[in-house]
Amino acid sequence: MFATIKSSNFIDALQLQLTAPKGNHLRGVLKDDTGCVCRTLEKNIAKEKEELTWAGLNDLPYGRYTLELSQGGDEMKMNLVKRV
Repeated sequence: MFATIKSSNFIDALQLQLTAPKGNHLRGVLKDDTGCVCRTLEKNIAKEKEELTWAGLNDLPYGRYTLELSQGGDEMKMNLVKRV
């Protein structure tokens, strides 16, 4: 696992803790419960341990989401809930 999330509930931003070799490229896709892509994120990792805040999610409707992260050949999925 190359990333952990501080909380599976969010309001307007996601807090991620990345643990990956520096110089790698991180791609994130946030999908709603119907599978539609709501947001994407691309980031080059500068340090082996880095904290990332994915802001600007306040205009998304409340509900369930899936966060898909990929780095090189590694992929992971996390279930999230946007709350009030």
